[in-house]
Amino acid sequence: MDRTLAADLARLPELLDATRRAAAEALATLGERPVVPPQDAPPPPAPLPAHGTGTEAALAEFRARWEPRLSASAGPRYLGFVTGGATPAALAGDWLTAAHDQNSNSAMDGAGQHLERETVTWLRELFGLSDAHTGTFVSGATMSNTAGLAIAREWLGERLGVSPAQDGVAALGPVRVLSGAPHSSVAKALSVLGLGRAALVPVPTLPGREAVDPAALDRALADAPGPAVVVANAGTVNTVDFDDLRAVAALRERHDFWLHTDAAFGAFAALTPEHAHLVAGLDASDSVCVDLHKWLNVPYDSAVQFTRRRDLQSRVFANAAAYLGPLGPDPDLVHLTPENSHRLRALAAWFTLRAYGREGHREIVERDIACARSLGERLDRDPAFRLLAPVRLNVVCFTLAGNPAPERLTALREAVAAEVFVTPTVLAGTAGLRAAFSNWRTTPADVDRAAEALRAAAKEIA
Repeated sequence: MDRTLAADLARLPELLDATRRAAAEALATLGERPVVPPQDAPPPPAPLPAHGTGTEAALAEFRARWEPRLSASAGPRYLGFVTGGATPAALAGDWLTAAHDQNSNSAMDGAGQHLERETVTWLRELFGLSDAHTGTFVSGATMSNTAGLAIAREWLGERLGVSPAQDGVAALGPVRVLSGAPHSSVAKALSVLGLGRAALVPVPTLPGREAVDPAALDRALADAPGPAVVVANAGTVNTVDFDDLRAVAALRERHDFWLHTDAAFGAFAALTPEHAHLVAGLDASDSVCVDLHKWLNVPYDSAVQFTRRRDLQSRVFANAAAYLGPLGPDPDLVHLTPENSHRLRALAAWFTLRAYGREGHREIVERDIACARSLGERLDRDPAFRLLAPVRLNVVCFTLAGNPAPERLTALREAVAAEVFVTPTVLAGTAGLRAAFSNWRTTPADVDRAAEALRAAAKEIA
Protein backbone atom coordinates (compact mmCIF):
# COMPACT_ATOMS: atom_id res chain seq x y z
CA MET A 1 0.00 0.00 0.00
CA ASP A 2 1.16 3.52 -0.76
CA ARG A 3 2.87 4.89 2.31
CA THR A 4 0.71 8.04 2.53
CA LEU A 5 -2.47 6.04 1.99
CA ALA A 6 -1.45 3.60 4.71
CA ALA A 7 -0.74 6.45 7.09
CA ASP A 8 -4.20 7.93 6.41
CA LEU A 9 -5.80 4.55 7.05
CA ALA A 10 -4.04 4.34 10.39
CA ARG A 11 -5.33 7.80 11.33
CA LEU A 12 -8.78 7.47 9.77
CA PRO A 13 -10.85 8.24 12.91
CA GLU A 14 -8.76 11.34 13.57
CA LEU A 15 -9.08 12.49 9.95
CA LEU A 16 -12.83 11.95 9.93
CA ASP A 17 -13.10 13.95 13.11
CA ALA A 18 -11.16 16.81 11.52
CA THR A 19 -13.51 16.67 8.55
CA ARG A 20 -16.50 16.68 10.91
CA ARG A 21 -15.16 19.82 12.60
CA ALA A 22 -14.65 21.52 9.23
CA ALA A 23 -18.21 20.63 8.16
CA ALA A 24 -19.67 21.78 11.46
CA GLU A 25 -17.86 25.12 11.21
CA ALA A 26 -19.10 25.64 7.65
CA LEU A 27 -22.70 24.87 8.62
CA ALA A 28 -22.55 27.03 11.74
CA THR A 29 -21.77 30.10 9.63
CA LEU A 30 -24.32 29.51 6.85
CA GLY A 31 -26.64 32.24 8.07
CA GLU A 32 -23.95 34.93 8.19
CA ARG A 33 -21.60 34.08 5.32
CA PRO A 34 -22.06 35.91 2.01
CA VAL A 35 -24.80 34.01 0.23
CA VAL A 36 -22.81 34.32 -2.99
CA PRO A 37 -19.24 35.53 -2.42
CA PRO A 38 -17.75 38.06 -4.86
CA GLN A 39 -17.03 36.29 -8.12
CA ASP A 40 -13.35 37.07 -8.43
CA ALA A 41 -11.02 35.09 -10.65
CA PRO A 42 -10.53 31.48 -9.57
CA PRO A 43 -7.13 30.47 -8.28
CA PRO A 44 -4.74 29.29 -10.98
CA PRO A 45 -4.99 25.53 -11.54
CA ALA A 46 -2.59 23.54 -9.41
CA PRO A 47 -0.60 20.74 -11.02
CA LEU A 48 -1.44 17.14 -10.16
CA PRO A 49 1.01 16.13 -7.42
CA ALA A 50 3.27 13.21 -8.19
CA HIS A 51 3.39 12.35 -4.51
CA GLY A 52 0.45 13.27 -2.31
CA THR A 53 0.69 14.76 1.14
CA GLY A 54 -2.35 13.05 2.67
CA THR A 55 -5.88 13.92 3.71
CA GLU A 56 -4.92 16.46 6.36
CA ALA A 57 -3.00 18.58 3.86
CA ALA A 58 -5.74 18.21 1.25
CA LEU A 59 -8.34 19.39 3.78
CA ALA A 60 -6.22 22.40 4.69
CA GLU A 61 -5.74 23.35 1.04
CA PHE A 62 -9.45 22.98 0.28
CA ARG A 63 -10.35 25.24 3.17
CA ALA A 64 -7.82 27.85 2.09
CA ARG A 65 -8.29 27.84 -1.71
CA TRP A 66 -11.83 26.70 -2.41
CA GLU A 67 -14.12 26.88 0.63
CA PRO A 68 -14.17 30.72 0.75
CA ARG A 69 -15.38 30.76 -2.86
CA LEU A 70 -18.33 28.42 -2.29
CA SER A 71 -21.80 29.91 -1.98
CA ALA A 72 -23.98 29.42 1.06
CA SER A 73 -26.41 27.50 -1.15
CA ALA A 74 -27.41 25.26 1.78
CA GLY A 75 -28.42 28.32 3.76
CA PRO A 76 -31.67 30.17 4.41
CA ARG A 77 -31.37 33.08 1.94
CA TYR A 78 -30.19 31.22 -1.14
CA LEU A 79 -33.44 31.72 -3.03
CA GLY A 80 -32.18 30.98 -6.52
CA PHE A 81 -33.47 28.09 -8.63
CA VAL A 82 -35.44 25.85 -6.22
CA THR A 83 -32.64 24.81 -3.93
CA GLY A 84 -33.21 23.04 -0.65
CA GLY A 85 -30.58 22.31 1.93
CA ALA A 86 -29.85 19.16 3.87
CA THR A 87 -31.74 18.52 7.09
CA PRO A 88 -29.58 17.17 9.92
CA ALA A 89 -30.94 13.68 9.36
CA ALA A 90 -30.43 13.88 5.58
CA LEU A 91 -26.85 15.00 6.12
CA ALA A 92 -26.22 12.07 8.45
CA GLY A 93 -27.74 9.71 5.88
CA ASP A 94 -25.59 11.14 3.11
CA TRP A 95 -22.39 10.75 5.14
CA LEU A 96 -23.28 7.14 5.78
CA THR A 97 -24.07 6.68 2.10
CA ALA A 98 -20.45 7.51 1.33
CA ALA A 99 -19.14 5.46 4.24
CA HIS A 100 -20.98 2.30 3.20
CA ASP A 101 -20.43 3.04 -0.52
CA GLN A 102 -23.13 0.74 -1.88
CA ASN A 103 -23.85 0.20 -5.56
CA SER A 104 -27.48 -0.64 -4.95
CA ASN A 105 -28.50 -2.18 -8.23
CA SER A 106 -28.39 -5.95 -7.80
CA ALA A 107 -30.44 -8.52 -5.90
CA MET A 108 -27.21 -10.48 -5.43
CA ASP A 109 -26.32 -7.80 -2.85
CA GLY A 110 -29.80 -6.53 -2.26
CA ALA A 111 -30.04 -4.64 1.04
CA GLY A 112 -29.68 -1.28 -0.68
CA GLN A 113 -32.44 -2.14 -3.14
CA HIS A 114 -34.77 -3.09 -0.32
CA LEU A 115 -34.05 0.15 1.54
CA GLU A 116 -34.73 2.14 -1.64
CA ARG A 117 -38.04 0.36 -2.20
CA GLU A 118 -39.12 1.09 1.36
CA THR A 119 -38.23 4.75 0.88
CA VAL A 120 -40.10 4.91 -2.43
CA THR A 121 -43.17 3.49 -0.67
CA TRP A 122 -42.98 6.28 1.91
CA LEU A 123 -42.61 8.90 -0.83
CA ARG A 124 -45.52 7.46 -2.78
CA GLU A 125 -47.69 7.82 0.31
CA LEU A 126 -46.37 11.33 0.96
CA PHE A 127 -47.45 12.50 -2.50
CA GLY A 128 -50.79 10.70 -2.50
CA LEU A 129 -49.96 8.15 -5.19
CA SER A 130 -51.53 4.69 -5.19
CA ASP A 131 -49.59 1.45 -5.17
CA ALA A 132 -50.20 1.21 -8.92
CA HIS A 133 -47.12 3.44 -9.16
CA THR A 134 -43.65 2.04 -8.72
CA GLY A 135 -40.65 4.30 -8.29
CA THR A 136 -36.91 4.50 -8.64
CA PHE A 137 -34.31 7.02 -7.52
CA VAL A 138 -32.46 9.03 -10.15
CA SER A 139 -30.11 12.00 -10.06
CA GLY A 140 -32.54 14.90 -10.52
CA ALA A 141 -35.64 16.22 -12.27
CA THR A 142 -33.97 16.18 -15.69
CA MET A 143 -33.21 12.49 -15.40
CA SER A 144 -36.65 11.82 -13.90
CA ASN A 145 -38.35 13.55 -16.83
CA THR A 146 -36.05 11.72 -19.25
CA ALA A 147 -36.89 8.34 -17.72
CA GLY A 148 -40.61 9.08 -17.72
CA LEU A 149 -40.56 10.18 -21.36
CA ALA A 150 -38.47 7.14 -22.31
CA ILE A 151 -41.25 4.95 -20.90
CA ALA A 152 -43.77 7.08 -22.80
CA ARG A 153 -41.77 6.49 -25.98
CA GLU A 154 -42.05 2.74 -25.47
CA TRP A 155 -45.79 3.11 -24.83
CA LEU A 156 -46.13 4.89 -28.18
CA GLY A 157 -44.42 1.92 -29.77
CA GLU A 158 -46.75 -0.48 -28.01
CA ARG A 159 -49.70 1.41 -29.48
CA LEU A 160 -48.18 1.18 -32.96
CA GLY A 161 -47.02 -2.43 -32.70
CA VAL A 162 -43.28 -1.66 -32.57
CA SER A 163 -40.61 -1.33 -29.88
CA PRO A 164 -38.37 1.74 -30.04
CA ALA A 165 -36.13 0.11 -27.43
CA GLN A 166 -35.54 -2.75 -29.84
CA ASP A 167 -36.11 -1.26 -33.28
CA GLY A 168 -35.03 2.34 -32.77
CA VAL A 169 -36.98 5.55 -32.53
CA ALA A 170 -37.41 5.77 -36.32
CA ALA A 171 -39.98 2.98 -36.05
CA LEU A 172 -42.36 5.44 -34.41
CA GLY A 173 -42.54 8.00 -37.15
CA PRO A 174 -43.47 11.56 -36.13
CA VAL A 175 -44.21 12.01 -32.44
CA ARG A 176 -46.12 14.80 -30.72
CA VAL A 177 -45.47 15.85 -27.13
CA LEU A 178 -47.96 18.49 -25.99
CA SER A 179 -47.54 20.83 -23.03
CA GLY A 180 -48.59 24.28 -21.88
CA ALA A 181 -45.51 25.61 -20.06
CA PRO A 182 -42.95 22.79 -20.00
CA HIS A 183 -39.71 22.97 -18.07
CA SER A 184 -36.63 23.26 -20.26
CA SER A 185 -35.56 19.76 -19.21
CA VAL A 186 -38.46 18.31 -21.20
CA ALA A 187 -37.01 19.57 -24.49
CA LYS A 188 -33.59 18.34 -23.38
CA ALA A 189 -35.03 14.90 -22.66
CA LEU A 190 -36.68 14.74 -26.09
CA SER A 191 -33.33 15.55 -27.66
CA VAL A 192 -31.58 12.81 -25.68
CA LEU A 193 -34.31 10.27 -26.51
CA GLY A 194 -34.09 10.88 -30.25
CA LEU A 195 -37.62 12.24 -30.44
CA GLY A 196 -36.26 15.71 -31.12
CA ARG A 197 -36.95 19.09 -29.61
CA ALA A 198 -39.29 19.82 -32.51
CA ALA A 199 -41.64 17.10 -31.21
CA LEU A 200 -42.63 19.47 -28.38
CA VAL A 201 -45.89 21.18 -29.35
CA PRO A 202 -46.77 24.27 -27.29
CA VAL A 203 -50.41 24.41 -26.22
CA PRO A 204 -52.06 27.73 -25.26
CA THR A 205 -52.33 28.47 -21.55
CA LEU A 206 -55.19 30.10 -19.69
CA PRO A 207 -55.25 33.92 -19.88
CA GLY A 208 -52.60 35.41 -17.60
CA ARG A 209 -51.58 31.95 -16.44
CA GLU A 210 -48.94 29.30 -17.09
CA ALA A 211 -51.53 26.53 -16.66
CA VAL A 212 -52.58 24.78 -19.85
CA ASP A 213 -56.02 25.56 -21.27
CA PRO A 214 -57.81 22.16 -21.21
CA ALA A 215 -60.04 23.17 -24.13
CA ALA A 216 -57.00 24.14 -26.19
CA LEU A 217 -55.34 20.84 -25.28
CA ASP A 218 -58.50 19.01 -26.34
CA ARG A 219 -58.37 20.73 -29.74
CA ALA A 220 -54.65 20.09 -30.16
CA LEU A 221 -55.12 16.39 -29.48
CA ALA A 222 -57.98 16.24 -31.98
CA ASP A 223 -55.97 18.02 -34.69
CA ALA A 224 -53.73 15.03 -35.34
CA PRO A 225 -55.38 11.77 -34.29
CA GLY A 226 -53.18 9.00 -32.97
CA PRO A 227 -51.26 8.29 -29.80
CA ALA A 228 -49.44 11.25 -28.28
CA VAL A 229 -47.70 12.30 -25.08
CA VAL A 230 -48.98 15.06 -22.82
CA VAL A 231 -46.64 16.67 -20.28
CA ALA A 232 -48.70 18.23 -17.51
CA ASN A 233 -47.15 20.69 -15.09
CA ALA A 234 -47.62 20.63 -11.34
CA GLY A 235 -45.70 23.75 -10.36
CA THR A 236 -44.21 25.83 -13.18
CA VAL A 237 -40.83 27.46 -12.73
CA ASN A 238 -41.80 31.12 -12.83
CA THR A 239 -45.16 31.24 -11.08
CA VAL A 240 -45.72 27.75 -9.61
CA ASP A 241 -48.87 27.38 -11.67
CA PHE A 242 -50.61 24.02 -11.83
CA ASP A 243 -52.43 22.40 -14.71
CA ASP A 244 -55.86 21.07 -13.80
CA LEU A 245 -54.64 17.48 -13.61
CA ARG A 246 -58.12 15.98 -13.35
CA ALA A 247 -59.32 17.90 -16.40
CA VAL A 248 -56.25 16.86 -18.37
CA ALA A 249 -56.65 13.20 -17.38
CA ALA A 250 -60.34 13.30 -18.33
CA LEU A 251 -59.36 14.04 -21.94
CA ARG A 252 -58.24 10.41 -22.23
CA GLU A 253 -61.90 9.53 -22.59
CA ARG A 254 -61.67 11.02 -26.10
CA HIS A 255 -57.96 10.88 -26.94
CA ASP A 256 -55.18 8.32 -26.72
CA PHE A 257 -52.18 9.76 -24.89
CA TRP A 258 -49.59 9.04 -22.23
CA LEU A 259 -49.80 11.50 -19.32
CA HIS A 260 -46.48 12.47 -17.81
CA THR A 261 -46.65 14.99 -14.96
CA ASP A 262 -43.67 17.14 -14.08
CA ALA A 263 -44.19 17.73 -10.35
CA ALA A 264 -40.54 18.39 -9.57
CA PHE A 265 -41.33 20.54 -6.55
CA GLY A 266 -45.07 21.08 -6.91
CA ALA A 267 -45.78 17.56 -5.66
CA PHE A 268 -44.95 18.81 -2.16
CA ALA A 269 -48.21 20.81 -2.20
CA ALA A 270 -49.76 17.48 -1.22
CA LEU A 271 -48.26 17.87 2.27
CA THR A 272 -50.33 20.91 3.21
CA PRO A 273 -54.14 20.76 3.47
CA GLU A 274 -54.45 24.32 2.14
CA HIS A 275 -52.74 23.45 -1.15
CA ALA A 276 -53.30 19.71 -1.62
CA HIS A 277 -56.06 20.42 -4.14
CA LEU A 278 -53.40 21.67 -6.54
CA VAL A 279 -52.14 18.12 -7.06
CA ALA A 280 -55.55 16.42 -7.02
CA GLY A 281 -55.48 13.95 -9.89
CA LEU A 282 -51.71 13.37 -9.77
CA ASP A 283 -52.29 9.65 -9.31
CA ALA A 284 -53.93 9.45 -12.75
CA SER A 285 -50.55 10.17 -14.37
CA ASP A 286 -48.77 7.39 -16.22
CA SER A 287 -45.43 8.77 -15.03
CA VAL A 288 -44.45 11.42 -12.50
CA CYS A 289 -41.28 13.42 -11.86
CA VAL A 290 -40.46 14.59 -8.32
CA ASP A 291 -37.17 16.24 -7.36
CA LEU A 292 -36.04 15.51 -3.81
CA HIS A 293 -33.02 17.79 -3.47
CA LYS A 294 -35.52 20.61 -3.68
CA TRP A 295 -38.24 20.56 -1.04
CA LEU A 296 -37.40 17.28 0.69
CA ASN A 297 -34.10 18.96 1.63
CA VAL A 298 -31.78 16.07 0.91
CA PRO A 299 -28.30 16.68 -0.56
CA TYR A 300 -27.66 16.83 -4.29
CA ASP A 301 -28.25 14.74 -6.27
CA SER A 302 -31.59 13.06 -5.62
CA ALA A 303 -34.93 12.67 -7.37
CA VAL A 304 -37.54 9.97 -7.85
CA GLN A 305 -39.38 8.79 -10.92
CA PHE A 306 -42.77 7.06 -10.67
CA THR A 307 -44.66 5.10 -13.31
CA ARG A 308 -47.65 2.80 -13.69
CA ARG A 309 -45.86 0.77 -16.39
CA ARG A 310 -42.78 -0.77 -14.87
CA ASP A 311 -42.98 -3.47 -17.53
CA LEU A 312 -42.30 -0.85 -20.20
CA GLN A 313 -39.67 0.78 -18.02
CA SER A 314 -37.68 -2.44 -17.76
CA ARG A 315 -38.08 -3.00 -21.50
CA VAL A 316 -36.37 0.35 -22.11
CA PHE A 317 -33.59 0.06 -19.55
CA ALA A 318 -32.99 -3.71 -19.39
CA ASN A 319 -29.31 -4.54 -19.26
CA ALA A 320 -28.45 -8.03 -20.47
CA ALA A 321 -25.25 -9.36 -18.92
CA ALA A 322 -24.63 -12.68 -17.21
CA TYR A 323 -23.07 -11.07 -14.14
CA LEU A 324 -26.19 -8.98 -13.54
CA GLY A 325 -28.56 -11.90 -13.19
CA PRO A 326 -31.95 -12.38 -14.90
CA LEU A 327 -34.51 -9.62 -15.37
CA GLY A 328 -37.26 -11.49 -13.47
CA PRO A 329 -40.75 -10.32 -12.49
CA ASP A 330 -39.39 -7.84 -9.91
CA PRO A 331 -36.57 -6.14 -11.83
CA ASP A 332 -33.37 -5.08 -10.14
CA LEU A 333 -32.76 -1.35 -10.21
CA VAL A 334 -30.09 -1.81 -12.88
CA HIS A 335 -32.97 -2.57 -15.29
CA LEU A 336 -35.00 0.53 -14.40
CA THR A 337 -32.81 3.59 -15.02
CA PRO A 338 -30.02 4.59 -17.44
CA GLU A 339 -27.48 3.98 -14.68
CA ASN A 340 -25.66 0.71 -14.12
CA SER A 341 -23.99 2.25 -11.08
CA HIS A 342 -26.39 3.70 -8.56
CA ARG A 343 -25.25 5.11 -5.22
CA LEU A 344 -27.57 4.58 -2.29
CA ARG A 345 -29.26 7.96 -2.79
CA ALA A 346 -32.31 6.69 -0.97
CA LEU A 347 -30.51 6.61 2.39
CA ALA A 348 -30.54 10.40 2.88
CA ALA A 349 -34.25 10.48 2.03
CA TRP A 350 -34.90 7.49 4.30
CA PHE A 351 -33.14 9.26 7.18
CA THR A 352 -35.03 12.54 6.89
CA LEU A 353 -38.42 10.84 6.44
CA ARG A 354 -37.72 8.52 9.37
CA ALA A 355 -36.45 11.35 11.55
CA TYR A 356 -39.14 13.98 10.92
CA GLY A 357 -42.05 12.12 9.33
CA ARG A 358 -44.90 13.63 7.37
CA GLU A 359 -45.56 16.35 9.96
CA GLY A 360 -41.99 17.56 10.12
CA HIS A 361 -41.80 17.95 6.37
CA ARG A 362 -45.27 19.52 6.24
CA GLU A 363 -44.01 22.20 8.64
CA ILE A 364 -41.05 22.97 6.35
CA VAL A 365 -43.35 23.29 3.33
CA GLU A 366 -45.87 25.49 5.14
CA ARG A 367 -43.17 27.74 6.61
CA ASP A 368 -41.56 28.23 3.20
CA ILE A 369 -44.95 29.07 1.69
CA ALA A 370 -45.59 31.60 4.46
CA CYS A 371 -42.16 33.15 3.87
CA ALA A 372 -42.83 33.45 0.13
CA ARG A 373 -46.16 35.14 0.80
CA SER A 374 -44.51 37.52 3.24
CA LEU A 375 -41.81 38.55 0.78
CA GLY A 376 -44.43 38.95 -1.94
CA GLU A 377 -46.48 41.23 0.30
CA ARG A 378 -43.41 43.28 1.23
CA LEU A 379 -42.42 43.76 -2.42
CA ASP A 380 -46.00 44.52 -3.46
CA ARG A 381 -46.13 47.37 -0.93
CA ASP A 382 -42.78 48.76 -2.06
CA PRO A 383 -43.20 51.25 -4.93
CA ALA A 384 -39.82 50.20 -6.32
CA PHE A 385 -41.14 46.74 -7.24
CA ARG A 386 -44.11 45.02 -8.79
CA LEU A 387 -45.12 41.40 -8.75
CA LEU A 388 -45.30 39.66 -12.11
CA ALA A 389 -47.64 36.96 -10.81
CA PRO A 390 -49.53 36.04 -7.65
CA VAL A 391 -47.54 34.10 -5.04
CA ARG A 392 -49.28 30.77 -5.52
CA LEU A 393 -46.96 28.60 -3.48
CA ASN A 394 -43.26 29.15 -2.81
CA VAL A 395 -41.92 31.35 -5.61
CA VAL A 396 -42.05 35.16 -5.78
CA CYS A 397 -41.73 36.42 -9.35
CA PHE A 398 -41.13 40.18 -9.42
CA THR A 399 -39.47 43.02 -11.26
CA LEU A 400 -38.58 46.68 -10.91
CA ALA A 401 -41.61 48.91 -11.16
CA GLY A 402 -39.83 51.43 -13.36
CA ASN A 403 -37.73 50.42 -16.36
CA PRO A 404 -37.23 46.70 -15.69
CA ALA A 405 -34.37 46.47 -18.15
CA PRO A 406 -32.28 43.29 -17.91
CA GLU A 407 -29.13 45.26 -17.10
CA ARG A 408 -30.84 47.03 -14.18
CA LEU A 409 -32.14 43.74 -12.85
CA THR A 410 -28.67 42.27 -13.16
CA ALA A 411 -27.28 45.20 -11.19
CA LEU A 412 -29.94 44.67 -8.52
CA ARG A 413 -29.27 40.96 -8.30
CA GLU A 414 -25.52 41.48 -8.00
CA ALA A 415 -25.94 44.24 -5.42
CA VAL A 416 -27.82 41.94 -3.04
CA ALA A 417 -25.89 38.73 -3.75
CA ALA A 418 -24.04 38.73 -0.44
CA GLU A 419 -27.34 38.94 1.47
CA VAL A 420 -29.80 37.08 -0.75
CA PHE A 421 -29.51 35.16 -4.01
CA VAL A 422 -32.28 35.35 -6.63
CA THR A 423 -32.25 34.27 -10.26
CA PRO A 424 -33.23 36.07 -13.47
CA THR A 425 -36.23 35.14 -15.58
CA VAL A 426 -38.57 36.46 -18.26
CA LEU A 427 -42.35 36.22 -17.87
CA ALA A 428 -44.69 37.24 -20.69
CA GLY A 429 -41.88 39.22 -22.27
CA THR A 430 -40.95 41.12 -19.10
CA ALA A 431 -37.57 40.60 -17.47
CA GLY A 432 -37.81 39.75 -13.81
CA LEU A 433 -36.34 37.94 -10.84
CA ARG A 434 -37.37 34.81 -8.95
CA ALA A 435 -37.09 34.10 -5.24
CA ALA A 436 -37.80 30.43 -4.53
CA PHE A 437 -38.31 29.25 -0.96
CA SER A 438 -37.53 25.60 -0.27
CA ASN A 439 -34.86 25.54 2.43
CA TRP A 440 -35.61 24.03 5.84
CA ARG A 441 -33.62 26.77 7.61
CA THR A 442 -35.51 29.77 6.20
CA THR A 443 -37.45 31.85 8.75
CA PRO A 444 -39.36 35.18 8.77
CA ALA A 445 -36.15 36.86 9.93
CA ASP A 446 -34.54 35.83 6.64
CA VAL A 447 -37.47 37.35 4.76
CA ASP A 448 -36.87 40.62 6.61
CA ARG A 449 -33.20 40.61 5.64
CA ALA A 450 -33.95 39.75 2.02
CA ALA A 451 -36.66 42.40 1.68
CA GLU A 452 -34.48 45.08 3.26
CA ALA A 453 -31.53 44.19 0.99
CA LEU A 454 -33.73 44.39 -2.11
CA ARG A 455 -35.27 47.68 -0.97
CA ALA A 456 -31.88 49.29 -0.32
CA ALA A 457 -30.42 48.05 -3.59
CA ALA A 458 -33.42 49.28 -5.60
CA LYS A 459 -33.11 52.70 -3.99
CA GLU A 460 -29.41 52.84 -4.84
CA ILE A 461 -30.03 51.80 -8.44
CA ALA A 462 -32.79 54.38 -8.83
